[in-house]
Amino acid sequence: MPKYVIYLVATIVVATAVEPALAGPGGFIAKAAFETFWGKLALGVLTLVFLPLIVWVLLREKRAELRARRDLRFMAAYATAFDWILIKERVTDCFHRIHGAWRHEDVAAAAEWMTDWYWQNQQLVYLDQWRNEGLVNICNVRRVSDLKPVLFVHRNHPGEHEDSSLVISITANMQDYLLKRDKQEIVEGSKRYKNVETVWTFRFQQGQWKVANIEESHMSITYAGMIRDLPAIESTVVSDLRA
Repeated sequence: MPKYVIYLVATIVVATAVEPALAGPGGFIAKAAFETFWGKLALGVLTLVFLPLIVWVLLREKRAELRARRDLRFMAAYATAFDWILIKERVTDCFHRIHGAWRHEDVAAAAEWMTDWYWQNQQLVYLDQWRNEGLVNICNVRRVSDLKPVLFVHRNHPGEHEDSSLVISITANMQDYLLKRDKQEIVEGSKRYKNVETVWTFRFQQGQWKVANIEESHMSITYAGMIRDLPAIESTVVSDLRA
């Protein structure tokens, strides 16, 4: 679902007191509300109505992407872990491995690709809950089609580059729906493969980028706005090295 529509959908959900079904890594699934003819028509109307907002969102996110890419290029001179090509390979591996573990209902199988807190939280909060409720998430990734850095924050806590954060918008063509185990009845989503955008936060720990959070696509604009409070990467790195 396009992120500029999610704000409107969220408002409708709250207004009608409907609790959305949760599934997929990160606790949500790709919504199917706009897959019908009338849904696509409504989406077209909303796109026209919110066109100025859409342009504003795209420009703001592009500005954030350019800043993140520039800062990563600067840091790549200090450590290869910040090279964007290597980051893309790592992120793609994380994406496939975590979805694979999720599909088999055992996030621990991909624990080395996530921070300790995150994989434990995902297993306990979502998978165990759905298992107890007789639900299962079918989540199949066909391909990762786009990766865009949204926010990069360099840190040295407690060691060299440790706990640096990188937020990436990931678009993948995938199948994602929530199913009742016994009846094989779809509770949320659809079997149709679609392009799904999610926002992944990675943390640099023990010399590797690890998944620290997964959020819905509309969060990218929130992270994009944070660049206003970021100091220049040059001054940050110099001060860290002196310390």
